[in-house]
Amino acid sequence: LGAAGIDTLNTTAAFVPDSYEFYWTASPAKVATVMFDNRNAFWTADRRGRAATLGLTPEQVHTLASIAMSETNKSDELGAVARLYLNRIARDMALQADPTVVFAGGDFTVRRVTRPMLDIESPYNTYIHKGLPPGPIRMATREAIDAVLSAPDHNYLYMCARPDFSGYHDFALTYDRHRINAALYHRALERRGIR
Repeated sequence: LGAAGIDTLNTTAAFVPDSYEFYWTASPAKVATVMFDNRNAFWTADRRGRAATLGLTPEQVHTLASIAMSETNKSDELGAVARLYLNRIARDMALQADPTVVFAGGDFTVRRVTRPMLDIESPYNTYIHKGLPPGPIRMATREAIDAVLSAPDHNYLYMCARPDFSGYHDFALTYDRHRINAALYHRALERRGIR
């Protein structure tokens, strides 16, 4: 992978999830080559052009897609989440993406990100370090990658999970509105005993 310009932090960006068929005798090198070739075929000139228009490399698109996927399990919201982070990058704001903090801490059983977790020193902690982390926090799907590349225009800078636990988010233009949304969500968490 190093020869292809993929470092160890971007290993998952070297592949795109798909269905593959191999003989059981296929070598690991053969498997990796077929999967890497599939990834190169996926990254058409059109997709590379759209990534460049966003100011991102394909690896950075994978990283942003992995964050968006970790923020929402709603496919129709992936693009809006991605655009929010693109808006933050454009304004030189920290992403402050909770899934990156969970990744930095390495405890994937966390149900609620707490204040002490925001201080974890890691290049993946987007509360401390501006911009995208050095690599994906999970393997991004084709759908998530395309959602980043086709992220709809909006001006939102903040989001918070909805207090109805629908899996969707309430987006906000201002921090004041975001604080109201966050307070509603935190009260809902408390009512459910989620600490």
